[in-house]
Amino acid sequence: MKVLVAIKRVVDANVKIRVKPDNSDVDLANVKMAINPFCEIAVEEAIRLKERGVASEVLVVSVGDDRCQEQLRTALALGADRAVQVKTDSTVEPLGIAKILNAIVKKEECQLVVLGKQSIDNDNNQTGQMLAAIGNMPQGTFASEVVCEGSEVLVTREVDGGLQKIALQLPAVITTDLRLNEPRFASLPNIMKAKRKPLEVISPEELSVDVTPRLTTVKVVSPAEREAGVIVSSVAELVEKLKTEAGVL
Repeated sequence: MKVLVAIKRVVDANVKIRVKPDNSDVDLANVKMAINPFCEIAVEEAIRLKERGVASEVLVVSVGDDRCQEQLRTALALGADRAVQVKTDSTVEPLGIAKILNAIVKKEECQLVVLGKQSIDNDNNQTGQMLAAIGNMPQGTFASEVVCEGSEVLVTREVDGGLQKIALQLPAVITTDLRLNEPRFASLPNIMKAKRKPLEVISPEELSVDVTPRLTTVKVVSPAEREAGVIVSSVAELVEKLKTEAGVL
């Protein structure tokens, strides 16, 4: 079984985000970048499937300019076999990403697609669902456990009411939740080996996919600063403030 994993280059989760002075976008100058944390979980799960003998090959894909090759090499160092960069200098929206992944799934004849449930930059939580719809594949979103049995994959999903278990016929799409696994760290020998693993660069045009943006960012602003709290001397005073100042009672 060939497994495709999509990864995204994002600002490192430990970095404080800054907005550009003209409010046009987030300032990425001299900012540490990394693989989206949910995508790291997807890579780890695919590698574990290969280690268990379920998957024969793990293919990682990223869409973006040449800088995303750093994250692709990291995924290769973690244990992926091959990488594909779909090169574009423009911002690609979730629908465009889904179309690109669907084209690669068909081209590579992948049986399973594993993605992070969302990216920490835009938090859209859309790509996996769009890919399943475009490719007419069953989907298991917010997965906390994945078990492959023959032509089926059993997915335990985290939903509002608890856990839901579903069986999907392959080919299928899975999006990962935080509790699915704990991603490993790349060892130095594997980092060196990753430099020799194949990394193919293609364009959206080669896949016959139009990635023209359909949305326009009007303005980006930082969250409002939180006001300092007020210490009250009694419950009665708290209730009065909730009535008169907060307007919640």
